[in-house]
Amino acid sequence: MTKIRAKISGVNGWVPNYVLTNKELETIVDTTDEWITSRTGIKERRILKGEGQGTSVLGIEAVKGLLKKTNTDPSEIDLLICATTTPDMMFPATANIIADAIGAKNAFSYDLQAACSGFIYAVTTGSQFIETGKYKKVVVVGADKMSSIIDYSERTTCIIFGDGGGAVLLEPTEENVGIMDSILRSDGSGAQHLHMKAGGSRKPASHETVDNREHYVYQEGSAVFKFAVTNMADVSAEIMAKNNLQGEDVTWLVPHQANKRIIDATARRMEIGEEKVMLNIHKYGNTTSGTIPLCLWDYESQLKKGDNLILAAFGGGFTWGAIYLKWAYDPS
Repeated sequence: MTKIRAKISGVNGWVPNYVLTNKELETIVDTTDEWITSRTGIKERRILKGEGQGTSVLGIEAVKGLLKKTNTDPSEIDLLICATTTPDMMFPATANIIADAIGAKNAFSYDLQAACSGFIYAVTTGSQFIETGKYKKVVVVGADKMSSIIDYSERTTCIIFGDGGGAVLLEPTEENVGIMDSILRSDGSGAQHLHMKAGGSRKPASHETVDNREHYVYQEGSAVFKFAVTNMADVSAEIMAKNNLQGEDVTWLVPHQANKRIIDATARRMEIGEEKVMLNIHKYGNTTSGTIPLCLWDYESQLKKGDNLILAAFGGGFTWGAIYLKWAYDPS
């Protein structure tokens, strides 16, 4: 019996127009362009401005473009998953808002939260619905409006994050392409190093939590960096070994764009050159769930059918993982 796999049959991204440069950040906090660039690789990031503009805006625009590119009728979508850490509201799910806005009347939809690993988790989850034969068209969105939870008086975090999102269409294939394998990991003991102190059921919002600025990202940079360097590199090497891949077999590494030093360490561990690494951190910063689909969108014209891609991410939770996929189509 022929194995059904989930393939990515289209990708699209969307970022806001407003560009927050390192030079502008120099006027906000005590930092410099040289300091930010040398430590993170980031030169600028996009910010979604305007009253009532939430993460759903990023997802809606990304999916609208995706459906147009793939000539897909919204009514054909069976499932829409939105990976996000910054939902429009606690409920309903941002995926519900996106599905309604694009006219996906026959789809069920839900959010998935795994911080910066969210897109990896969501693609793996969506692919299962395809592989079982239950669904034919699954849209996976990765989007975050990180500016909504960033303290712009805290220089160690405000330099890192930006807003943006991307989406992919998953469809079944019997060819030797698509999602070949995945490895997902998590370790809740890392929560102390990267979290938001208030706003959840443990510590609901109050005047005190707002006054204490507890509704922003809290990150112990050194601890997170050490965990990320080790685990993102390890899981990338692990999925290569599991599938008998050498460095020369990998066409592209598609890494989460959190810090260029983490990306470089992962590439070294995989024994691949920098010419095989997708990189756009300098343009967008860390868009959390949005980084990997934005990379695929930026590099889509360079991808060829059969290319071996390793997607790798690390995020709060801690969460991390890797996907091995064979690209399913040639550039148009």
